[in-house]
Amino acid sequence: MIRTLAVTHDHQVHLDIPLTELDPAQFKWFWADFQKPTTRETELLGSYFHFHPLEIEDCLNDVQRPKMDPHEKYVFLITHALGRGGKETGEVDMFLGSTFFVTFHFDRMREIDEAWERIRARAVDPSKKTNPVAAAYLVLDALVDEYFPCVFGVEDELADLEEKGRRESVDQLLAQVFDLRSRLLKLHHTIVPMRDLLYRIINSQHVDDSKEYRVYFTDIYDHLLKLSEMIDSNREMTADLRDSYISLNSNRMNGIMKTLTVITTVFMPLTLIAGIYGMNFEHMPELRWTYGYFFVLGGMATLALTMVGWFWRRGWFK
Repeated sequence: MIRTLAVTHDHQVHLDIPLTELDPAQFKWFWADFQKPTTRETELLGSYFHFHPLEIEDCLNDVQRPKMDPHEKYVFLITHALGRGGKETGEVDMFLGSTFFVTFHFDRMREIDEAWERIRARAVDPSKKTNPVAAAYLVLDALVDEYFPCVFGVEDELADLEEKGRRESVDQLLAQVFDLRSRLLKLHHTIVPMRDLLYRIINSQHVDDSKEYRVYFTDIYDHLLKLSEMIDSNREMTADLRDSYISLNSNRMNGIMKTLTVITTVFMPLTLIAGIYGMNFEHMPELRWTYGYFFVLGGMATLALTMVGWFWRRGWFK
């Protein structure tokens, strides 16, 4: 589906004019939004707009890193949107010219719809200037605003881990920590390249009216800078939690091994005594002693208690 929003010089808005019928000379600028486009609609990127074939290929391959490619008549931007929980990402490709703005995406996005309605409302107000750069700013601002719930959600889960540590096993806590680190890594791979992209836009000479809107793009850049710092801080927290849980688990295992070692050490001499008197030699004087059985049992018990007391004094049970 392709929807269009065209603004005339006298601030009138015309919606859904087919591209083949849209005469750029009659309008100040227009926005064409390609949403879930068909193959025939995608071909208009080359036949109508004459965009570079490699950039059209980037639009079709939804695995691109956020970037900016300037051309003589337009600037090509690749941006990323975050899904629920930050687990899914969608790509939004933009072509920014002096009289047109084109967005290309395969999924319907609430951020695009919000920017569309805001431009539609502003365009009819003569006191508010609208142009392709303003539309691009609103789209980028809406995309970045959706990053915050994803990062805040991870922070809330990190805060819950402390409470869960009192009632869940170390193995369960470690699994949650590694899951959070994986999600933070995905957020890092999205937010940091977007931060670099905004830095290029701010310092670019290829975007028309970039100086006028620099303060707005700088605001988005500051948001991304804050988000990247939050992600780095959360990754450090998960690293500390991971090390703490691993140390706790190792300490617990050491305690178990120490207990088993003490038990084994106590029973080693007792096993030796039992093994000696379990031999079937004929000439063993103690075998014919009336109280030999009770004496050996008493000696074994005395030896075991003595060893346990000695281990206790050395702090092996602490």
